[in-house]
Amino acid sequence: MERYDLIIVGTGPAGISAAITAKIRKKSFLLIGSARLSEKVQKAHTVSNYPGLGPVGGEQMQKAFLDHLAQMEIEITEDKITLIYPMGEYFSLQGMNGMYESRSIILAAGMAPSRMLPGEEPMVGRGVSYCATCDAPLYKGKTAAVVAYSAEDEHEADFMAEYASKVFYFPQYKEEVHVKDGIEVIREAPKEIKGGFKADTLVTSGSEYKVDGIFILRESVMPSQLVPGLEMEEGHVAVKRDMSTNIPGFFACGDITGKPYQYIKAAGEGNVAALSAVGYLDKLGKA
Repeated sequence: MERYDLIIVGTGPAGISAAITAKIRKKSFLLIGSARLSEKVQKAHTVSNYPGLGPVGGEQMQKAFLDHLAQMEIEITEDKITLIYPMGEYFSLQGMNGMYESRSIILAAGMAPSRMLPGEEPMVGRGVSYCATCDAPLYKGKTAAVVAYSAEDEHEADFMAEYASKVFYFPQYKEEVHVKDGIEVIREAPKEIKGGFKADTLVTSGSEYKVDGIFILRESVMPSQLVPGLEMEEGHVAVKRDMSTNIPGFFACGDITGKPYQYIKAAGEGNVAALSAVGYLDKLGKA
């Protein structure tokens, strides 16, 4: 497996800015995220404080970002990272499409959900997971609940159905659902996760469902669940002025580090994070 100098997680303004700087500084890196970039950017009505672009609509800003990436010959690796393991000299990343390794990380995944479901946090790894395609083989012949916040995650329910004997699918989006026959689609909101040593019940707005596993497919995973040992502060990743965290070689930038939630701030932090990562890598090279 190739081990990169840097992996950037997130394709919003912060991640894009970090990738451009990494490219200029000639580091080997991956930019992982959505090829459509940030949905938040796309839906913006008008942005007036971004130098050289404003006033500009979200779709126009998105096109400008994509054009810049194309000009710099920076490709996006489409995947959703579900776990990042600090391994000492490098980091191991688990994605829905595979595993990755890198000597340093920049987390630019945007705002994570403000709160978890009651009972969710203590059950992570004990019946609660954030990647159905990663863990589906463990549920052969069992019952699984899949809670999805985007139609793009329907393929995960389909994959789970290839192993599990029963799949409950709880779409938290308005679009029409297209999943395999045999998957039970339930338009109810998740309210709580119950269980003893292991999660075994999903409580919803309409009922309770006995299951062997619960898969919560949010757009982004809470940083504290994504990276074991990562220090948080008031719901955001705690960073220093150089965007470094409490984990050596791990940097964060953009909305995930706190207010103000503005594109110009995110892009600036992305540049700082990349320069700091480059400095960290250069020191490793001299060690």
